[in-house]
Amino acid sequence: MKRTAWFLEACLYVALSIPLAIFPLKFGEFLGILLFYLWRSRRKIAIENLRKSISSHALSISETPEKIIRNNFRNLGRSLIEIVKIYYGIGSGIIDSVEFEGAENVYKAKSEGRGILFITGHCGNWELMVVATSAKLLHSSGVARQINNPYINKLVERVRQRYGNSVIYKKGALKAVMKVLKNNGSVGILMDQAVLSDEGYVIDFLGRGAWTTKMPALIARKTGAAVLPAFIHRTQKGHTVTIYPEVKLSDIADKEKTVIEDTKRFSGFIERYITEHPSEWLWIHRRWKRVGQG
Repeated sequence: MKRTAWFLEACLYVALSIPLAIFPLKFGEFLGILLFYLWRSRRKIAIENLRKSISSHALSISETPEKIIRNNFRNLGRSLIEIVKIYYGIGSGIIDSVEFEGAENVYKAKSEGRGILFITGHCGNWELMVVATSAKLLHSSGVARQINNPYINKLVERVRQRYGNSVIYKKGALKAVMKVLKNNGSVGILMDQAVLSDEGYVIDFLGRGAWTTKMPALIARKTGAAVLPAFIHRTQKGHTVTIYPEVKLSDIADKEKTVIEDTKRFSGFIERYITEHPSEWLWIHRRWKRVGQG
């Protein structure tokens, strides 16, 4: 019975997504604005998150929070259309429009025979960054949560593999990630979502404490992989992926303190991105939950 329900859900998913693939990219912005007005619960979370970041003096912004979040939803809507087009094989122009800055940092790590651990967040069209990096720069793996519906999950998995990106699912991901990196492969990890207390530490994020994953710091130390922050943002011509130089790990003697320090350093790149592109981060996520401050 459950498999029948999953199959019907997958059929509905395809039926609804096909029109989105046909619509022009501008329709995505309209869709985003529509969501801004209809998805009240997430709009409220996003505006409140932004206001608290401004009041804590972590951000200095001239525009109103409402305007930034409206543009934020517009970006999410356009990103959705872009990804759907790519999934249906009609988004080659979108991938071609992605330019890379800092690719030499990737080549340097590869020339040294090292694995690469890309650290990033839910910034810009992060799904496009994954696909474009694998298609134009180097094949890589990404850590992701498995979709409950196995039919939809398989569809998404096949698309990623088409562009040279393999998926490592979060359940049991540590062992798989370590294996890839020790074999000098590359893995990308999104590290800007709240985790459980046994999975990370509370560190300052935009002026407030937030549970942050410790896995990238632990993995980097155990594998010797080069840690490269990578982010995508919109431009007038398309998108630019910026890959920063390797982040050197701290040399504090205390093992726990050094992992905390590395985690702060990594997370700082996401804060920097938000400061530079405030309308392109995923403000609708309850980033500060379980800390008593969000």
